[in-house]
Amino acid sequence: MAYKYLVIVESPAKAKTIEKYLGKNYKVVASVGHVRDLPKSKMGIDVENNYEPHYISIRGKGDVIKSLRSAAKKAEKVFLASDPDREGEAIAWHLSFLLGLNLEDKNRVVFNEITKEAVKAAFKEPRSIDIDLVDAQQARRILDRLVGYSISPILWRKVKKGLSAGRVQSIALKMIMDREQEIRDFKPEEYWSLDGNFQKERKKFKASFWGVDGKKKKLPNAASVKEVTDRISSKDFEITKVEKKERMRQAAAPFTTSSLQQEAARKLNFRTRKTMMVAQQLYEGIALGKQGTVGLITYMRTDSKRLSDTAKVEIAELVETTYGSEYISRKVKAQKKAAGSQDAHEAIRPTSVLRTPEEMEKFLDKDQLKLYRLIWSRTVASQMTPAVFDTMKVTLEQNGVRFIANGSKIKFKGFMQVYIESNDDGKQEKDNILPDLTVGETVTSVDIEQKQHFTQPPARFSEATLIKTLEENGVGRPSTYAPTLETIQRRYYVKLAQKRFEPTELGEIVNAIIVDFFPQIIDIHFTAEMERDLDKIAEGKEEWRKVVDHFYRPFEKELAKAEENIEKIQIKDEPAGFDCDLCGQPMVIKLGRYGKFYACSNFPECRNTKAIVKEIGVTCPACHEGQIIERKSKKNRLFYGCNRYPECEFVSWDKPIGRNCPKCDHYLVEKKVKGGKQIICSNGDYEEAVQK
Repeated sequence: MAYKYLVIVESPAKAKTIEKYLGKNYKVVASVGHVRDLPKSKMGIDVENNYEPHYISIRGKGDVIKSLRSAAKKAEKVFLASDPDREGEAIAWHLSFLLGLNLEDKNRVVFNEITKEAVKAAFKEPRSIDIDLVDAQQARRILDRLVGYSISPILWRKVKKGLSAGRVQSIALKMIMDREQEIRDFKPEEYWSLDGNFQKERKKFKASFWGVDGKKKKLPNAASVKEVTDRISSKDFEITKVEKKERMRQAAAPFTTSSLQQEAARKLNFRTRKTMMVAQQLYEGIALGKQGTVGLITYMRTDSKRLSDTAKVEIAELVETTYGSEYISRKVKAQKKAAGSQDAHEAIRPTSVLRTPEEMEKFLDKDQLKLYRLIWSRTVASQMTPAVFDTMKVTLEQNGVRFIANGSKIKFKGFMQVYIESNDDGKQEKDNILPDLTVGETVTSVDIEQKQHFTQPPARFSEATLIKTLEENGVGRPSTYAPTLETIQRRYYVKLAQKRFEPTELGEIVNAIIVDFFPQIIDIHFTAEMERDLDKIAEGKEEWRKVVDHFYRPFEKELAKAEENIEKIQIKDEPAGFDCDLCGQPMVIKLGRYGKFYACSNFPECRNTKAIVKEIGVTCPACHEGQIIERKSKKNRLFYGCNRYPECEFVSWDKPIGRNCPKCDHYLVEKKVKGGKQIICSNGDYEEAVQK
């Protein structure tokens, strides 16, 4: 016999890595994800028989199952080493059923990281399958199936084929729609600001208006500004108060799945799906030359912010040798864990911080290195001392008019030596150093700037801010965010415009139906409670059928009502304003799977269709005949091309502006850059100042 033990994991990459660690008595194979699931062709849940699920082998997995059965027969023992979460536990349970294994057997092996030490330690302490975790996954799967397969057919019949609804996706869509409504309802309000430039000897500093006669005052209009400025009779202001304090800023916690998705979007410009794909590669193993294949990060689906004691000790040693002992956080000094103990459900961290991004650079591709550096920096910084700022708040007064100047400078960098967390508006904190000022001194105002402003509507959601909002409301789980965002885009309920979610007409229709007829589905509190119930199932404190029933009984009533009362919605075709060039009948604008397009009204006799294109008013710089139009790539990225294609093949990611370069006579384009837009030469010889 070539091997004694068979180990089954989910992915071939993981199998390859683990087999190297275990030696010749072990054969490691991959199930390639799930092997059994509910059927696609029907509901697959017997509602009358206590929600009994009807599982079948997944279509196309026959050969995989056959080879797993054959390999299992040759082995003395089978180990199930799927991922360390509910989904992984369910895969182990389904495999156990298909291979006829005993559920009482201690054949389940879990490890949070794919390193030789962690894998070998895990195999010393196998356990039986945790049925509570399996039940929690089953409950989620059944709930999602009941919602999806009950509402989707109604949407198909009443609105349009190919539509769908889901517990998390419907809430995500409603959040986007609610935000859109806020933007539409928004009425800008006028307000003014007064900012003074002051001087002490040769040093200048800024201060902002605060109030008059000791009371804070708003400036809603020009008249209120004039009231204030009329009181200012000279350029001399007295320093009436100086407050000096020390402020500390704590490091951000290590990454959970959602905080990694958010930060990768802000810092690296990664889409959610890309972040998860690259993280999976780092987790499953990277070939490190002579060291062999090693998993570089711990399991990337987690909502834990905890680090193992072993990791903390390793980080402390690295920080001490690299930066000095004053940079080690007091909370780090922990004892090493006993050898062989399993420590699952950690935050996302490097499996060893001693593998620095600089050392890993030669083994990783560009995206892997970016994400690894992000995870490494955040993990190390989380265990370092707080940053210390010296802050100064100065009050300036004249004739009861009060201005306040705030200054701060970094006294001790602490964790900021390694990593600074981004925020959603992209603003970075800068040192603002004030001159040395004392109470009773007089400073001079150089000028006082009056500015009119208008309040801005709330911003549309980006992927990062939507995930953050879903998480804050307790909706969904780390593993659900990426597929949810993908689904609502694939169904054309929303589209990404300037990296922000914008609802489509179809999205508005579907959302209106769900809101009117299925209030329970989009009730955030109800869904958050459901997530807590699923957690209770996983902890063995709740029975899964009871939780499903609690949801389904009121939902069943909503379904019957919807079936009866939803009117068939006809998405009307809009006239396009021109005739078909094949048959002469009027062309119309239709709503398709990927957005709007022109089609002949004489369908099906005439099947002429055209893409809707937008001219930008610029003649093609290549052929000088055609017009430049906006086009979309398959990945929905905007580009510019000639409307005479394929005769003229001109394309550009950047927008041509219809002017030529004064240096080389090549065409100029408008490029998006940090801080605004910039006109540059397509040849790279010339650029103009950035326009905000």
